[in-house]
Amino acid sequence: MAIDTRFKKTAVALALSGAFAATSYAQTAPDADKPVMDLDRVVITGTATATSKIKQSVSVSTLDGEQITRFATPSASEVLRSVPGIRAESSGGEGNANVVIRGVPLSTGGARYVQFQEDGLPVVLFGDIAFGTADSFIKADGTVDRLEVIRGGSASALATNSPGGIVNFISKTGEDAGGGVGVSMGVGHKAYRVDFDYGNSISKDTRYFVGGYVRSGEGVRDTGVTTEEGGHVKANVTKTFAGGYVRASVKFLDDHAPTLLPVPVLTSNGNISAIPGVDPRTATFYSNNLNPDVVLTRNNQKVATNINDGLRVRGGAFGVEGALDVAGFKVENKFRVADYSGRFAGIFAADSGTVGTYTIASGANKGQTWTGRAFTAAVFNTSIDDLGSVTNDLKASKSFKLDNGQVTGAAGLFYSRQDVGLTWNFNHYLMQAVGTNAALLASKNTSTTVPGALALGTDVWGGCCNRYIDANYTTVSPYASIAYEAGALNIDASIRSDRQSAGGVFNQAVNQAYSSANDHKIDYSLSHTSYSLGANFRLNRDVAAFARVSDGVAFAADRLMFNGYELNSKTAIPINTIKQLEGGFKWRQGSTSAFVTFFNAKTNETNYEATTQKTTSRSYRSNGAELEAASRFGNFSLTGGLTYTDAKVTAAETPSIVGKKPRRQADFVYQLSPSYTMGNASIGVALVGTTKSWGDDDNTIRLPGYNVFNAYVNYAFTPKLSVNLSVNNLNNAIGYTEVEGDGHAARSINGRSVKAALRYTF
Repeated sequence: MAIDTRFKKTAVALALSGAFAATSYAQTAPDADKPVMDLDRVVITGTATATSKIKQSVSVSTLDGEQITRFATPSASEVLRSVPGIRAESSGGEGNANVVIRGVPLSTGGARYVQFQEDGLPVVLFGDIAFGTADSFIKADGTVDRLEVIRGGSASALATNSPGGIVNFISKTGEDAGGGVGVSMGVGHKAYRVDFDYGNSISKDTRYFVGGYVRSGEGVRDTGVTTEEGGHVKANVTKTFAGGYVRASVKFLDDHAPTLLPVPVLTSNGNISAIPGVDPRTATFYSNNLNPDVVLTRNNQKVATNINDGLRVRGGAFGVEGALDVAGFKVENKFRVADYSGRFAGIFAADSGTVGTYTIASGANKGQTWTGRAFTAAVFNTSIDDLGSVTNDLKASKSFKLDNGQVTGAAGLFYSRQDVGLTWNFNHYLMQAVGTNAALLASKNTSTTVPGALALGTDVWGGCCNRYIDANYTTVSPYASIAYEAGALNIDASIRSDRQSAGGVFNQAVNQAYSSANDHKIDYSLSHTSYSLGANFRLNRDVAAFARVSDGVAFAADRLMFNGYELNSKTAIPINTIKQLEGGFKWRQGSTSAFVTFFNAKTNETNYEATTQKTTSRSYRSNGAELEAASRFGNFSLTGGLTYTDAKVTAAETPSIVGKKPRRQADFVYQLSPSYTMGNASIGVALVGTTKSWGDDDNTIRLPGYNVFNAYVNYAFTPKLSVNLSVNNLNNAIGYTEVEGDGHAARSINGRSVKAALRYTF
């Protein structure tokens, strides 16, 4: 589906007006005296009081806009792979990534225990909505000023559904006047993009910012069709006054990109191997040989859809935030209304296929005989009908001077109304097991007629996955915090009472038709009180030790449905909780800094997995340590991280897996990124690596460890004009991030891809 013409005209007009900036490829000479990690940087996300990292009793990382876009990563979740303590399985494209923070299990998909925020408010309240995850609606482009990542700690009590941590993308607001324009293109693949941003003052006390991108192409995998097309625009206006400010912001999104699902593989004795002709790094089953996929709407209408649209996201948001002094209190309020929808269309391998003789049933060679491997292609075709929300966070705080220190108290009220509207259709087809431009097939023993625009596809999973969800969740969460600082000592405590009411219906189609008689009503309420208590002591200005205990909750949404029980007040509705202990120290000397955290996490959860139709109820225990370090020597800088995790299942619905390692949990995950500037040129490399893990609950299928190198080189012709060449997966590694429990399908990171960009700033 082509992007809306009005959006194209708007974006082009913005470009021609000069409101442009590229993603921040240009590298400037580093400040030799400034620590790379910057422990003096003030953090505002998920903390009891805004203060520097060296004083906080939490594990926190910050990335500025330049760091985020340096390696031209394709998605918001891909950026997180460079943050210690985060396991981001971003192998699925630009959305629907699996993200967890140290010690927390990833039992199915999404980011159940991590809240993705934009400017301090959740993008989507639930992190693991199947086919509708928050990262799909965030774009890591030149509109981002910085990224703040809180791991564990006070995130349990200072945000909802975030006991694992908070990832906050903070927007530019025009404080730094200027902007630029950048164009980029794929080298060896079709991807064309224009990035822009610009900010400036309107008057002494008013400023504005606008930015975004437009693009078109295939993406890094050869699809043979336009699978990347669309754009993103954000803008805001800020007015400051004595004691405060007010800001209005808007966001518009209409974009689509490939979503990459597990491809057929062969597994023997626990070892995964690629099928000849299907390279997991490059294979894609988007194709110009596909027929329309006909889906069933909740009104029992048959609608033809384009599978090649991949992950289509659209909608927008409007927000107002501000702060002012009222009778000595600082009162802050953030409000946002969002309207998000779209479609998730991708081809999942339902089996590893069978070699035989078939009849080609779609495309230019329709009717011809073909011999080779054919597999069952399950089209995960989900209409994201409504993920809109209304969110407000009101907080008042005040500081009091004491004889021996200072106390800061805060109290707030968080409100959210989150809609979850989805319609699933999982049609199944027979397909060529070839890595590019595959066609649909018919067995020589069956009719050559393949469902097209007038009929539904077959569903070999017994009609499991024609379903719709029309739910809403109202959450009201009062919270409070208190922070005490006296000399070298900082102590803080916070508490939160999350109260959630759920309503709506869900329905499973029978014989490919919906009936209101099969509506299951949603009507229940949940509550949980979370807390966090931490202390930080600075042994001197360059060394500090900290410790924290916390208890948090993550409520579930759609993953509670279709489990065979009703969602009402008569049913015990499960919740997911994490109890954490953590402690460590921060150290710096000159331009070298280190952040070490030891952690223990105990998780209790109930989950549901779409591909197995299985509900699980399990407990996990994780112990480990996390290291983040950085150093700078003149024009050379080095950052890195290492996370060790010893995790096991402590209770499960299947007793045989108790004592096993959780799926996809490696003992070690690590990052290392050196960079060097020499005159007008700068170069950098980023290593992301992991040791082996297990792909199944029984710990029989190995996901081998792997190392991935990303690299860039930048050259500035003038202070305003620069060129950049970036390479993702320079060593072209296969990196399996997940495998089906029986070993028939697996998903790998993308293979090597190269991008060139030209940027002009003013």
